[in-house]
Amino acid sequence: MAKNRRSLLDVFNVQSAFFIPVWRRALVVTACVLWAIVELANGNPFWAVLFGAIAAYCAHQFFIVFNPVDKEDQ
Repeated sequence: MAKNRRSLLDVFNVQSAFFIPVWRRALVVTACVLWAIVELANGNPFWAVLFGAIAAYCAHQFFIVFNPVDKEDQ
């Protein structure tokens, strides 16, 4: 019964089937890095560090520990 329940932290679930194509994962990481550069260029170091950290987290989750699992396999 608890298998179908979603928690608040499921918002951060980057191991979903949506991210199986590599181009989507690369696009998310690239967008975060570019936005961090834009914020740094505009003199907003807080937002630059925040988006840089998001980019680093996504890069780690998408390219190091990513394990694509189809819903049919579960």
